Amino acid sequence: MKKTIGILGGMGPEATAHFLELIIKNTKASKDQEHIPVIVHNNPKIPARSDAILANGESPLPLLLEGVRTLWGAGADFIAMPCVTAHYYWNDIMAREKVSFLNLLDETLLYAVKVLPEEKRVGLIASTGTVKSRLFHDVFEKEGIEIITPDEKEQEQVMEAIFGEEGIKAGYTTGQARETIYRVAASLIQKGAKAVIAGCTEVPLVLKDDDIPVALIDPLQVLAEVSILKAGYELKEKTEGTE
Repeated sequence: MKKTIGILGGMGPEATAHFLELIIKNTKASKDQEHIPVIVHNNPKIPARSDAILANGESPLPLLLEGVRTLWGAGADFIAMPCVTAHYYWNDIMAREKVSFLNLLDETLLYAVKVLPEEKRVGLIASTGTVKSRLFHDVFEKEGIEIITPDEKEQEQVMEAIFGEEGIKAGYTTGQARETIYRVAASLIQKGAKAVIAGCTEVPLVLKDDDIPVALIDPLQVLAEVSILKAGYELKEKTEGTE
């Protein structure tokens, strides 16, 4: 049975658009009518997740719940949320709303277990909220996978590259922002990472698989492919030169 995907987005808008693009590009379809119906709730007014987690900022939970209800009421059969840090609130959402809601962290773990070598050490480039709240650590360590994170100075640079005035969220996907993410990825690999998780949904906008000598695990790509299959559609076969 074919299903409609609901995207709980706006965190940030470009990552949401990128996620929708991933769904379209990875769906096996030869014409418009063979693509998946998707309902997008793109609310950039949702309070900053890292600020809420780390600095007692305004909670995003009320607007996340409002978005879930909007999508469900509009006819979504299940929901995917292309924001890693917002998954800090996933359990709270599920405790309040009886909906089908994919968990990006769990799906990324399932993928990582398939692609990782026996030496399971993985680098993580993510927001400080995601790092400090141990979202990936707690999920991955259950499977014996060690998460390596940037040092304090590197983490500050990651936050500037993502959230700064000339950061990725401000629309800068070349220049200093990209160079910073690339440099931090290289540092994690030097520390022993056998793969790197793009643990913030803005990271894949500047860091690509060909940029590093180990696997780049892109949770958005994973979530897009899982969403396609859950909706009852087929994945497009990957050919040389396509992502």
